Amino acid sequence: MESENSTVVTEFILVGLTQSQNIQLLVFVLVFIFYLIILPGNFLIILTIRMLVDFLSEKKVISYRGCITRLFFLHFLRGGEMLLLVVMALDRYIAICRPLHYSTVMNLRACYALLVAQWLGGFVHSIIQVALILHLPFCGPNRLDNFFCDVPQVIKLACTDTFVVELLMVFNSGLMTLLCFLGLLASYPVILCRVRGSSSEGNTKAMSTCTTHIIVIFLMFGPGIFIYTRPFRAFPADKVVSLFHTVIFPLLNPVIYTLRNQEVKISLKRLKILNQQV
Repeated sequence: MESENSTVVTEFILVGLTQSQNIQLLVFVLVFIFYLIILPGNFLIILTIRMLVDFLSEKKVISYRGCITRLFFLHFLRGGEMLLLVVMALDRYIAICRPLHYSTVMNLRACYALLVAQWLGGFVHSIIQVALILHLPFCGPNRLDNFFCDVPQVIKLACTDTFVVELLMVFNSGLMTLLCFLGLLASYPVILCRVRGSSSEGNTKAMSTCTTHIIVIFLMFGPGIFIYTRPFRAFPADKVVSLFHTVIFPLLNPVIYTLRNQEVKISLKRLKILNQQV
């Protein structure tokens, strides 16, 4: 008799976070915004993992659209990063050589303008690369002699004369890389000479910051100049330089800045002292 009257529970009713509909709506909007903010980061992580899977697969294939998309984002982000180093050098120069005018010159409006100009420059640089490649006919070989899509390898597969396109590519990528490098190389000696011989804490910190920037400049622009400022011919060191330029350097970049941080140095010294005491 009891088994006939008993019922089987097939669902549960959730009371919810609160009984107020307005508060629940507010929580929904806030959580939704937070998820929208972190979604691009998660998407980039997934995209990176998909790229790394190619190292494990025997047959490494990428679609034409996928190749062009990766090429666009590679040059967009790398162009923006190069211009960021130029902006950082300008900021250091004004702060050290024109300290009384720093707050006037580098105001909030100027910072926003430099930020927009930086990423706009990276976008223009990248879209020119993509536009030139999209006009090339690809009707024959399709084997890229590299582990990712980049301009020099893609151009070689076009079934037409690419001499003019190669010159335009070198002018766009190579000249931009070389001019940024030479400009930075000329600016930092001026800054270092200004702070040289000073014993104040502020100038010591400025010297440390400039040294970090110079290390990053050589690590970033060296491979870029090797790849993009010469005719698109295959060299034995191309793949090694490309690996350093696209994989090793992005991994070293945060390590370099972290190890130059004064608080990190102090923590490492304390850790070393504790290990010696143990």
